[in-house]
Amino acid sequence: MIRTLAALLVLLATPLAAQTNINLGGISADPNAPVEVTADNLNVDQDTGSAVFSGNVVIGQGDLRLAAPEVRVTYAATSGDITRLQASGGVTFATATEAAEAQSADYNLASGMLTLNGEVLLTQGKSALSADSMVVNLNDGTAQMSGRVRTVFQQDGNN
Repeated sequence: MIRTLAALLVLLATPLAAQTNINLGGISADPNAPVEVTADNLNVDQDTGSAVFSGNVVIGQGDLRLAAPEVRVTYAATSGDITRLQASGGVTFATATEAAEAQSADYNLASGMLTLNGEVLLTQGKSALSADSMVVNLNDGTAQMSGRVRTVFQQDGNN
């Protein structure tokens, strides 16, 4: 299975097809789980229904963690629930089994979609993948990377 996946990813990473689909091990996220935010500063804009957290921002929702210098949080007008998180200035996104870095991230809690842009680096165990952007569907644990995709697969030496 690993060799088949590695061969497929190498073929898809060629210049003719610079995108690939990745299974993130069945990661699932509960958009209804509480969202905890810690930061050095908070600015709230009641008119737009948004808040900007800045300085050492760390956001947690279940097993998901996001860290960035600045995160804009958008709230639903009727319920006041968080609907979107937009992180910028260098973002780290992590679960128990994967980690990703990018220049910016946009997490739509309603759709369960996480979009990472700019120098994306994904690590899964000993393997690493990089691309210009990555879109993760947290509902079904799949992702698509596009824009000059590169892969590095570490083998255990016993195969």
